Amino acid sequence: MFAKKEKIANFGPSLVLNLVGEGTEIQGDINSAGDIRIDGLVKGNVSTKAKMVLGTTGRIEGEVNANSGDVSGYIKGNLIITDMLFLKSSGHIDGNITTSKMIVESGGEFNGNCHMHGQNTLPVE
Repeated sequence: MFAKKEKIANFGPSLVLNLVGEGTEIQGDINSAGDIRIDGLVKGNVSTKAKMVLGTTGRIEGEVNANSGDVSGYIKGNLIITDMLFLKSSGHIDGNITTSKMIVESGGEFNGNCHMHGQNTLPVE
């Protein structure tokens, strides 16, 4: 008499994982609302409202804009990270960094300027 309604799970955009696998090359910009992991090559800008992970075989030639980031590969371009940037020991960045928090493991490298900002930053008098 009454039909059963199917329930469809709604996983928000933060639970979506986008993957660029090793051996894959993308020429162009990537925009995402969910997490992204890059183990291949991206020649273009990468933008996500969530987390960006760059694996040891990953390479980005362009600007990165993300909420948080883990870098184990190579980036040639500027990074704008809203929250936390974690530069791992195998990570290498040639570009300027803007972030509120940053951790650099021993061996991690970056060549450029770093500008750190925070919610509770007080002006110097």
